[in-house]
Amino acid sequence: MLAGCAALQPGADETLAVGSVVSEAVDASRVSAAQQRRVLADAQEALAREPGAVNRLRLATLLATLPAPLRDDARAAEMLAPLASTPSPAIGRFAALLGAQIAERQRLARDLERVAKDRERVERERERAERAGDEREKALRQQLEALRSIERGILEREERLRRNKR
Repeated sequence: MLAGCAALQPGADETLAVGSVVSEAVDASRVSAAQQRRVLADAQEALAREPGAVNRLRLATLLATLPAPLRDDARAAEMLAPLASTPSPAIGRFAALLGAQIAERQRLARDLERVAKDRERVERERERAERAGDEREKALRQQLEALRSIERGILEREERLRRNKR
């Protein structure tokens, strides 16, 4: 029934193709890593055999949605860019949406990396300040001990002088 109605609507084939791509990506996300590699390899072979927009979208979608180490956001974004500007409403819109999601994920990854570097820098500075504080404390303790030693020496000398006067 859906296929029959699709024939009556312009662009319906592309809409069905995008639905199929999304369905395949969802299915691939639920299988084992070995099966995910196989699905990705099949998509790469399909694109090599028939380099059309749907196969390009399929591979880019898998590259964007599969987990690491299969995920390749840079390659997916590169493949989606020309599709996002196509006049095809279904493929173009989905490619633009997925491309925007990839760009946002990349931005968040950069932000996370920057925050991690900042945290490491702050931790190093804190450790450096702690070491400097420990060194200051040690120096002050040594000075205090030296002053106590001087005070003991003065008291002992005064005590000897008092004994000698008697």
